[in-house]
Amino acid sequence: MSSSTPRVGKLLWNRAITPATYDSQERYQAAVLEQYKVCIDMADKVSQRRMLANTFFLTLNTAILTIIGVFWRKSPTGSPAWLVVPLIALVLQCGAWFWLLCSYRQLSKAKFEVVGGLEARLPASPFVGAEWELLSKGNKENDYGRYVPLARLEIWVPISFALIYVGGFIALLLA
Repeated sequence: MSSSTPRVGKLLWNRAITPATYDSQERYQAAVLEQYKVCIDMADKVSQRRMLANTFFLTLNTAILTIIGVFWRKSPTGSPAWLVVPLIALVLQCGAWFWLLCSYRQLSKAKFEVVGGLEARLPASPFVGAEWELLSKGNKENDYGRYVPLARLEIWVPISFALIYVGGFIALLLA
């Protein structure tokens, strides 16, 4: 994350407003700190919205699988081809979930790059300078104790549900 901070720094700072614009260096630093707090709060809200979306889709898919398990006791009579429409709907909603997660991941990354740019002007750099650096240390291929970002793991949940739906449909066709 810190590698992109110089690029963000060029975009982040308003050239028309400098420390000299303020009547004291302390007021300028206070304004930077206040904007930093707002950015941290917005990044946290994006994470909360992502978790809410995950909860919605996970509940929806769990309910669908539960309904299938409870009400579908025997093989359907007739052609299972009529199940193509629900299968497409289920796979499409898994795709929507997947792309929503990708979007949230990009948004979070951008927000924390901005946080890193602000941290460059603050006395401490707790997130980009410290936390992310500590988490990334020792990231070797065989390091099983390394930190794996949640975004890399959660992206597999909608893919797994889509594979379950497609696999179930194929099993039904072969039965």
